[in-house]
Amino acid sequence: MADLKTLYRNLRIKYKLLVLISAVIATFGILIVVVQQYAFEVYDREIYEQSSAALNQTAAAIENELRKVQQQSYRMAIDEVIQEQLRTIKEAGNNYDRYLASYQIRERIVLLGGLDNHVRSVQLIDANGGEYSVGKAPVSYTAGRIRLLERETALTQGGNTWIEPDEEDGALAAARLIRSYEQLSLESLGVLAIRIDMHRLTADVAGASLPAKAALLIYGKERMIFGPAGFEDEERLLRGYAAAASNGYDIIELGGRRYFLTHLPSAYTEWTYVTLIPYDDIFHRLADVKNWTLLAYLLLFLLTVFFAFRFARGITGPIEKLSAKMKRVQMGNFAWEDDEDQRDMPMDETGQLHRNFRIMLQRIDELVREGYARQLAVKESEFKALQAQINPHFLYNTLETINWSAKMARQPHISSMVESLGFLLRSSISLKEPLIPLSQELGIVLHYINIQRIRFEERLDFRLDVPDVLMPVLIPKLSLQPLVENAVNYALEKMTDTCVIAITAEEKDGLIELTVSDNGPGMDESILMRLKSGEVKPKGSGVGLRNIDERIRLLFGEGYGLDIASRRGEGTRVRLRLPKREGGGSQHIQRAAGR
Repeated sequence: MADLKTLYRNLRIKYKLLVLISAVIATFGILIVVVQQYAFEVYDREIYEQSSAALNQTAAAIENELRKVQQQSYRMAIDEVIQEQLRTIKEAGNNYDRYLASYQIRERIVLLGGLDNHVRSVQLIDANGGEYSVGKAPVSYTAGRIRLLERETALTQGGNTWIEPDEEDGALAAARLIRSYEQLSLESLGVLAIRIDMHRLTADVAGASLPAKAALLIYGKERMIFGPAGFEDEERLLRGYAAAASNGYDIIELGGRRYFLTHLPSAYTEWTYVTLIPYDDIFHRLADVKNWTLLAYLLLFLLTVFFAFRFARGITGPIEKLSAKMKRVQMGNFAWEDDEDQRDMPMDETGQLHRNFRIMLQRIDELVREGYARQLAVKESEFKALQAQINPHFLYNTLETINWSAKMARQPHISSMVESLGFLLRSSISLKEPLIPLSQELGIVLHYINIQRIRFEERLDFRLDVPDVLMPVLIPKLSLQPLVENAVNYALEKMTDTCVIAITAEEKDGLIELTVSDNGPGMDESILMRLKSGEVKPKGSGVGLRNIDERIRLLFGEGYGLDIASRRGEGTRVRLRLPKREGGGSQHIQRAAGR
């Protein structure tokens, strides 16, 4: 999984877009297939419900007709004329009497419905074994068939018995034992069997309810009672399908063709009703729609991938060209190579990138040329400045001469001022590092205070409260001296009383806080805001508060800097927040303090 993720991340953008669009189309395709399959299942269920309803209606109509046949056989069995003639035949001693009796029996059977549409024939076997047939398609039962009738009807003792078709007789028969009810003797007078024309019966009752191409099959206990030609060989197979179709329907294959099978057990008999509908006749249009849908989706997918690739290439092509130009710039070639594709570049984001990059290259090329020319000018000015520069050693030697002259003239104040001035001059010229130890910065401050104390005498009260452990801490060069100079300019010079200028230092949570405060007149909020923003330039060295704050943030980060608090008549307090970084020792502060 991690390898696939890495591979995807390293792909070009156009291939990422292609993979993304292909994944979206594939997801929709899978969803369409799932929905389509679900729709087909719902449609199968709907067909089953309709087929089941039609089969249930057909079965009810068939069984209603079979009940009529059963009632018809009952009427014939208890008919007085038939019973009387059967008793005559059983007791008659000559053939003529039996002939007359048989004639009346046939006549009576015709009157009782022996020639109905759904009756093939009525077979009656008397107690002596004589057979009488009446109907449209009468047959002569074999001895085996007669024994079967006698055995099956004897089990029901006069009740109706359904005799299923077999090799000897292919017709379903409703049979019953005819028993004499004269004086309730219940002696056996014969056996009655009404052979049913199932083809006509099903055609009459099921033609309107079943689909046009549906085949109806009826299975009894052991064999098929009714079914169209062509399904005799599949009888056992169809029984298995019907038994296995627990949900009431199934799709089976017989003889190379698929069928939609629906089965329904009979509530009246122990039979099973089965309908077979040619599946292809029902679903061939749906199958065609499904196949065409899949084909159309495949074509749509290929077209989408093709246009997605072109779309992705249209987006990434200009980016790749821009990347190639950037590589040339990386090699030091700042010349913009215009081409026809660049002229036809669209006004979208990629086109704007090309135009902005071209403008940037032109500007860089101009800046490079200007920088080169400026370097030449700087070198030339440095050379001229070097020619006109006064040797610093000349200044130091001159100040040293003034110092000794003051000492010889017994002027200690002048000597002290000259030494402090020399120290300040040497520090400003010699110190090149942006960060110096706190002790060194305090040495610069003390030499500056030394000069100001000679100037203002007792009006200046300078106080220093810095722990020795903080002396090695590194601070920006000339960050405290300008603050003390501001205190002198804005507090001491404006006061007639003694001005207290104090420098304190303390460590809080890993931070160093340096505070320069005075008891001067303070300033209004508006002046304070202008001083913070740099609008008001300080007197003296010209190093503003904003400059110090920006240097601190540049060196240490946005969490550090300078904070000013002042109110009219309450003095001014400037606090510096710095990280604790240690550097050099405290020799400078010690030497300055020794004065």
